[in-house]
Amino acid sequence: MTKLHPTAIIEDGAEIGEGCRIGPFCVVGPNVKLGENVVLESHVVVAGHTTVGAGTHIFPFASIGHQPQDLKFAGEVTYLEIGRNNQIREHVTMNPGTEGGGGLTKVGDNCLFMMSAHVGHDCIVGNNAILANNATLGGHVELEDHVIMGGLSAARQWIRIGKGAIVGGMTGVEFDVIPFGSVIGDRAHLAGLNLVGLKRANHPREEIHALRAAFRDIFESDEGTLLERANAAAASNVGRPLVAAVTDFMLSRENRRFCTPRGEG
Repeated sequence: MTKLHPTAIIEDGAEIGEGCRIGPFCVVGPNVKLGENVVLESHVVVAGHTTVGAGTHIFPFASIGHQPQDLKFAGEVTYLEIGRNNQIREHVTMNPGTEGGGGLTKVGDNCLFMMSAHVGHDCIVGNNAILANNATLGGHVELEDHVIMGGLSAARQWIRIGKGAIVGGMTGVEFDVIPFGSVIGDRAHLAGLNLVGLKRANHPREEIHALRAAFRDIFESDEGTLLERANAAAASNVGRPLVAAVTDFMLSRENRRFCTPRGEG
């Protein structure tokens, strides 16, 4: 059964799903939609045109859906969509999109946002992502599935972090991170592959070996440009899904810069 604490403020127009539990001193705005079995612990504020998927659990003092931290924002209607079964811990902030960025911030399913993590305007976060304490995403960042952001890490605006990548604690990411990459450093450099994550995901050994060989060919060779080496790796690894994930990521958009082992982007 749905349980609403008497001190909670549920504004007219809000849609509350079956089985929700809303604790003391929470505020739910008039354009908010909560799916089934959403839990808001005490002192949670959900504002704006925000949708929260079923089973998501939001902890005290989280601020969800307030206007973007963008001086160009002029009050236009924009959206925040949060998927199912997420854990959003204390003091997390998530902002909706902006008109210039497409008007939507979107978070997938089964993610963990630890204390004081921030998801900026127009970000797209995939499924099963983990943002550790104080991890920060600037505006327009794209995180693919199964990305891990370490504590106190930060991603600059407009960058992409590929699926299965891991960002070390206290690392500032200025350029795109390839799928399954591992980056560390004051300003992120590519330290190798997230081999632990690859093994935990039960990828076949031969596919991991092919990816390691392709990584060496792309990032440790001095022949040709980075994208020429990525094209060569794609051509010589047809049918290798892990290699294809990396080369497609690198070649699918023009004029991108990537974290590299040498750190020059």
